[in-house]
Amino acid sequence: MLFAFIQGPLFRLLAIGVLLLALQNTLFVELRPAGVVVQVLLALAAAAGAAGGADRGALAGFVLGLLFDLGSDSPIGATALTMALGGIVAGIAWSIMVDPPWWLAAIFTMIGAAAGEAAVPLVRVFIGESVRFDSELSTVVLVVAVAAGVLSPIFVPLARWCLRLRRAEWKVPVA
Repeated sequence: MLFAFIQGPLFRLLAIGVLLLALQNTLFVELRPAGVVVQVLLALAAAAGAAGGADRGALAGFVLGLLFDLGSDSPIGATALTMALGGIVAGIAWSIMVDPPWWLAAIFTMIGAAAGEAAVPLVRVFIGESVRFDSELSTVVLVVAVAAGVLSPIFVPLARWCLRLRRAEWKVPVA
């Protein structure tokens, strides 16, 4: 039972998520393109959706979002909901093509990350926090989406490993 947990996707996601959360809270706080903190965990959640579909993207997004919520002062589940949405959106785009090339997976990751980041103010309003909708939201969404696209050649294979996914093998029928 313990061995199955260690070999499963949840343990791998938690291990990689803790490392990326540490990077996000230390390194990426200092490196702010256009004044925006790069959301590395959201990029991994969207990459998981682009690598394995909507259900696996939702799983990765929810686990990584809960990990982020436990380390910050946001309500538990608020970020998990938006990261799960980002994974679902990237996974729905994945359903167009089962094994997309790297550039198409990067586009799917960008779309998922943009959807997840755009949903953050909506979720915050829904849970009762006061949030301003201003012109900076479009800059934040754009920077987070581009950063996720840049990180996707690394994060899509990493997400495949975390979720224990194998690339699709197409075999030619023998006549």
